[in-house]
Amino acid sequence: MSGLPKFHQYLGPILDALHDGTERPSREIVQRVADSMGIPEAQREETVPSGEKRLSNRIFWGITYLMQAGCLQRPRRGVYAITDRGRQLRASRPDTVTLADLEPFPEYQEFRKRTRKNSTSADGSNDLTTELTPLEQIAASVDEIESAIAQDLVERIRIMPPEFLEKAVLRLLVAMGYGGSEGDAQHLGGPGDGGFDGVINQDRLGLERIYVQAKRYAAGNTVGRPDVQGFVGALHGNGAAGGVFITTSRFSPDAVSFAKGINPRVILIDGARLGTLMIQYGVGVQETRAVKLVEVDEDFFE
Repeated sequence: MSGLPKFHQYLGPILDALHDGTERPSREIVQRVADSMGIPEAQREETVPSGEKRLSNRIFWGITYLMQAGCLQRPRRGVYAITDRGRQLRASRPDTVTLADLEPFPEYQEFRKRTRKNSTSADGSNDLTTELTPLEQIAASVDEIESAIAQDLVERIRIMPPEFLEKAVLRLLVAMGYGGSEGDAQHLGGPGDGGFDGVINQDRLGLERIYVQAKRYAAGNTVGRPDVQGFVGALHGNGAAGGVFITTSRFSPDAVSFAKGINPRVILIDGARLGTLMIQYGVGVQETRAVKLVEVDEDFFE
């Protein structure tokens, strides 16, 4: 067993490594944390079966949890910076920052709520080793990883130009099978778009069309019923077979209620579902490793 600290024991040192306000790449953060904690060189070189450095992996997960809690931000790919919340947290916890210290933050609560759905044991605790079988522990870990990545995908989309989201959702819908084998999707947007960001032809002649609206909103903004009503009106005007309204934030309960049972049918996809669907259909993600599991070959012993 490795003598390296657990991933949550790096939370404080990670905040310290960024406390001066300088944006730093993950590799530099690992180096600064390892130096501040006096990690021996031999332990820095330890690897997991996939070949990845164990230390880097654990510190990266510490970064991920701090990101989910809003204590860090990523101004660009592979580069991180501390937020005001991160500074305040470290100032209030100068000795040790624990996972419990992240619990008060709403973003972290939402993150843990998603990951706990499949990792809670029979007695209501969240110790994966108490009730779960090894296979269940693997599944719960995958759920946690994908939950973090799903949120990361949406956060990255929010800082991209609106056109990026419009094109990304069309790519996602084609990956989901809309548009038939031809994958006939057209990006609209701009003046004269009729209030739509894209259209997907369900057949070669374009007799059945699905129109798409995509709203790139911050996490705190909510798409209300008037927006959905406007979308439905535009669908009626174009004789559409249906529509898909996607946002990087969320829909109000009134908007969700309105969208149920109307004609033409409108599907609402909020930020949480958008991230999940992107992972499910391989849009914006790539496979990094596969876990090989074995079992006894009963035929071998016959």
